[in-house]
Amino acid sequence: MDGDYVIGGVFAIHHYMHTVKHNYTTMPEPLRCTGSIVSRGLRFSRAMVFAIEEINNSSKLLPGIKLGYQIYDSCASVPVAVHVAFQLSSSLDPVFYTGDNCSHSGMVMAVIGDSGSTPSISISRIVGSFNIPQVSYFATCACLSDKQQYPTFFRTIPSDQFQADALAKLVKHFGWTWIGAVRSDSDYGNNGMASFLDAAHKEGICVEYSESFYRTHPRSRIQRVADVIRRSTATVIVAFASSGDMRILLEELSLKPSPPRQWIGSESWVTNADMRRFSFCAGAIGFGIEKSVIPGLRDFLLNLSPSKVTASPVLVKFWEDAFNCRLGKSAATDETVCDGTEDIQMLQTPYTDTSQLRITNMVYKAVYAIAHAIHNAVCQKTNLTTQCDKFTKTEPREVLTQLKKVNFSQNGYDVSFDANGDPVATYELVNWQKTESDSIELVTVGHYDASLPAGQEFSINRKLTWVEGGTQVPVSVCTDSCPPGSRKVLQKEKPMCCYDCIPCPEGEISNATDSPDCFPCPKEFWPNAERDTCLPKPVEFLSFSEVLGIILVVFSVGGACLTVITAAVFYHHRKSPIVRANNSELSFLLLFSLTLCFLCPLTFIGPPSKWSCMLRHTAFGITFVLCMSCVLGKTIVVLMAFKATLPGSNVMKWFGPPHQRMTVVFFTFIQVLICTIWLVLSPPFPMKNLTTYKERIILECALGSAIGFWAVLGYIGLLAVFCFVLAVLARKLPDNFNEAKLITFSMLIFCAVWITFIPAYVSSPGKFTVAVEIFAILASSFGLILCIFAPKCFIILFKPEKNTKKHLMNKNQS
Repeated sequence: MDGDYVIGGVFAIHHYMHTVKHNYTTMPEPLRCTGSIVSRGLRFSRAMVFAIEEINNSSKLLPGIKLGYQIYDSCASVPVAVHVAFQLSSSLDPVFYTGDNCSHSGMVMAVIGDSGSTPSISISRIVGSFNIPQVSYFATCACLSDKQQYPTFFRTIPSDQFQADALAKLVKHFGWTWIGAVRSDSDYGNNGMASFLDAAHKEGICVEYSESFYRTHPRSRIQRVADVIRRSTATVIVAFASSGDMRILLEELSLKPSPPRQWIGSESWVTNADMRRFSFCAGAIGFGIEKSVIPGLRDFLLNLSPSKVTASPVLVKFWEDAFNCRLGKSAATDETVCDGTEDIQMLQTPYTDTSQLRITNMVYKAVYAIAHAIHNAVCQKTNLTTQCDKFTKTEPREVLTQLKKVNFSQNGYDVSFDANGDPVATYELVNWQKTESDSIELVTVGHYDASLPAGQEFSINRKLTWVEGGTQVPVSVCTDSCPPGSRKVLQKEKPMCCYDCIPCPEGEISNATDSPDCFPCPKEFWPNAERDTCLPKPVEFLSFSEVLGIILVVFSVGGACLTVITAAVFYHHRKSPIVRANNSELSFLLLFSLTLCFLCPLTFIGPPSKWSCMLRHTAFGITFVLCMSCVLGKTIVVLMAFKATLPGSNVMKWFGPPHQRMTVVFFTFIQVLICTIWLVLSPPFPMKNLTTYKERIILECALGSAIGFWAVLGYIGLLAVFCFVLAVLARKLPDNFNEAKLITFSMLIFCAVWITFIPAYVSSPGKFTVAVEIFAILASSFGLILCIFAPKCFIILFKPEKNTKKHLMNKNQS
C-alpha cells in the first residue's frame, strides 16, 4: 500500500524456499517460497497492516499523514531475506518525479522484521549501510545487541541473553543439575544456547549432551539427534530452537517415543499453538513474551471475504488451504470451488487464535515505535495542536535518530529502547497443561523481570503440571545429592555434577548437602553418629556416682572404719600385755596415719580442681611417709629391744620414746619439704586431656613437675625398702616378742603393690589412671593393717589366754 512514508515488513509466511538447481546455461528462476502457509506468520503480517491502518485513522499520531507499507515473505531463508533487503534499500517507486511537489511515496523509512535472527542479521548488514532503521519483533539473538556491527538494529522483543539467564535460573530453581540440550543450527540457536550454557555453568548445571540440527538437514542428522535424546540419562531437555526446526525434531521423536522427558522451551516454540499437537511434550515449561490484548485485532483478522482475499496471492493460498477449495477459475475438475459460503469465523487456526497474543504484540509495538519516530521527525506541536508536514524531506537517518529516543505507552504497554536497541526484558513462565478434553493449553504460571534486583527477578504463582501429568517435580541429576556427613569427590573424566559421596573422616563433619569438603570440629567437640553436627565431647572423670567410684569409696571408708575400730580395740585393751609389748604409742600413731591413708582416695574422686589436685598428691605422700616412719620406728624398736638384752648393752637409752618421736618427725619432715618445694615451683593443676581419647575429654590433674611426683613416690619407696631390710634382719628373733615377720610381710606386699603400680599407672588411660593410684593406696594400706594389726586383734578378741605376760615371755612357744 502506498503512503506518504512507507514502512517495509519482512515475515516468514512460509518455512521453505524453493530449491533452485543452477545449470549455468539459462537464467535462474526467481527466488520463491514453497510449502504450506504458516498461519502464525500470516497473522504477524496482518497485525502490521492493522497497526498501520489504526495509525492512519488516528488524529493524535501523524495527523494528516498516511503511512504505506510493503510486506515481503522471507520464507525464513537467508537468500530470500537478502533479496528483500536490497529491494527495500532501493526506491520502490518506478516513476521518476520531475516536479517539486514529490510525494516521496517510494521512500522506505524503516523495516520491520524478520522473525528469525539469521535472516535479520543479513537484512541488518544491508539496510544498515543505508542508515535505514530495522525493528525486529522476533529476532532475539544476543549478537544483535552489538551496535558496532548492527548500528541501525532495534527490537521490541528482549535479547536472548536475558532469556538464557532466565532459563538457567529456572533449571537451577527446580534442582536440575543434569540436563540435555538441543538447538537450532542457526544464529538464534547457536548464540542462544551458548549464552544459556555459560549461565548454566555459573549456576553449577552440567550438560550431558548439546546437539544442533536444522530443518533442511538430512533426515539421518535429525534421527541421530533423536537417538541421543532416547539414550540419554538426563530427564530434562532444554531446547533453544525455532518452531520450524522443533517441529521436525518432535515429529521424528513421535515415530519412536523416547522415555518421558521434561522439555524446557525457548520463546520461539514453547508459545507456538501449532506445537501443542505433540501431546508427549505435555508438561513443557518455558518463557514467553507477556500475553497481551490488542483491541480490534480479532475483528480485523476475521474481516476477510473472498473479494478481499483475491487481492493477495498469500491470502488466496491461505484461504484455499484452510477451506480445502479453489478460488476462481484455477480449480481443476476434481477440486472443490470456493463458493463464498466459507465462514472464517468458524476456522480454528493459529491465524484466528487471538487468546495468546504475544509476538503479535511485538509487531504491533514495532509499527508504533516507527510511527512515533516519524512523528517526532516531521511533526511539531504548537500550542494545543500538532502540525505534520508530509512534504518535509525526511531521511531514514532522521527516523533512526528519533527511534533511539522513543518512549511511549500503547494499550498499557511501555515501549522504549536502551543503548543497545533492546527493550526491558520481561517474560511469563508458561506451562503446557492438559485439559479435561485431553487437549493442551498454555497456562501462565509465573513471571520473570530482569529489571528487578538480583534474586527477585523470578516468581511462580501457580502450580505446574510436569511430564506425563505429574505433580511432583521430576528429578534430573547425574548423582543424587550427598547428604550432610559426607563430601563430594568428582568422578574421573566426568562433569562436575557426577561425583561419589564419601563419608567424612573421623573427627570431621559436613553440615550441608553436596558439601565439597568436610571440616574438623573444634578441639572440645566431636561429630555425632551422622557426622553432620559437632557436639560437645563428654567429659570423663572418676566420679562418686559411677560404679567404680562407689566401689573405691566403699573400700576407702571401710578401710578407715576398720582402722578406727582397730584403734578402739587397742585403746580398750591398752593395759594388756600384747598392746604394751608392741610399742603402743607408735601403734596408735601408725593407726592414725593409716586412717589418713584410707581417706586419701576420696580426694582423687570427683572433678579435679586447683586445690584438689594439690591436696591429693601431697596428702597421699605425707600420710604414707608418716605411716612408713611409724613402721620403721617399730622395726628399730624391735631390733634395739633384743640388742639391749645382751650383756653390757646400753642401746635402748639411745632409742627411747623421745628418739622414736624425733625419728618419725624427721622422716615425715623430709617428705613435707619435698612436697612444699613441688607445690611452690610447679604444683599439680587441673587440665583437660584431649589427646588420650579423640571422642571425649578426660579431666585430670597434671603433675606440674614429674620430678616432684616421682620424688614423693621414690622417698616413700626408699623408706619401705629400708623397713623391709631391717625387718629381714630381725626375722630370727623370738616369735612372741617379734613383729619383724609381720612387718616383713607387710612391706613385701607394699613394695609389690607399688612396683606393679608404676607400669600400670603409666599405661592406664583416662580415669583408670586415677583408679590405679587409688587401688595402690588402698591395697598397700590394707596390707599394712591386716599384716601388722590383724594377728594382735585376733589374740585380743578371740585368744585372750595368749594375751598374758607369761605367754609372751615363753620363747619356746610358737
